[in-house]
Amino acid sequence: MKNSIKTVLLTILLTAYGYAFSQKANKTETITIQTSAQCDMCKHTIEKAMAYEKGVKKSTLDVPTSILTVEYNPAKTTPEKIRKAVSDVGYDADDVPANPTAYEKLNPCCKKGAHK
Repeated sequence: MKNSIKTVLLTILLTAYGYAFSQKANKTETITIQTSAQCDMCKHTIEKAMAYEKGVKKSTLDVPTSILTVEYNPAKTTPEKIRKAVSDVGYDADDVPANPTAYEKLNPCCKKGAHK
């Protein structure tokens, strides 16, 4: 009888721990990042880069404001890594400047000032 009670209690504890762990793993946060994007081609480039970024669940770039909204799993990535990923494809991301090599490879219409 004591062993069966212990087994039941252990099962309950392990189930509760597993549930709590899975909830933490599925938790998402959202950040907004001011980018230097200007057009739909920029939108495509940045959103594609975010699709390959580990931990990013969803991203949307609003072209008129150049603001990127990213939903991500904080257990798998950080805002700093997300900003660096944007920089690595040639765009400014808040205070992180665009990677110069990637910026030079951008289509001319995606470079700063091209749409003024």
